[in-house]
Amino acid sequence: MTTPPIHLPDAQTVVKTGAAYARDLSERVVATFLQTFVGALVLTSPFDIGMWQAAATAGVAAAASLVKGLAARVRSVTNSASLAKDV
Repeated sequence: MTTPPIHLPDAQTVVKTGAAYARDLSERVVATFLQTFVGALVLTSPFDIGMWQAAATAGVAAAASLVKGLAARVRSVTNSASLAKDV
C-alpha cells in the first residue's frame, strides 16, 4: 500500500501568504487601538478618567483584536485575519 504524495506550497508562496496575513493583522490591531483610544479620550472628561486609562483601554481592545486575528488564522488557511468565510 502506497501513501499518496504530499503536495506542499513552495517557499515563495508561504512567505507571500505569511506577509499578506501579517500586514492584514497588524493593520487591524493598529486601527482597533487608534479607534478605541480616540473613543476613550472623548470619554475622559465625562467619566473622569485619565489619558493613560484611555490608552490602557485601547491596549486591551487591540490585544483582543490580535487574539481574534490569530484565531482566524488557526480556523482557516487564508491571507486574512477575518473570521468571515472566504475573505
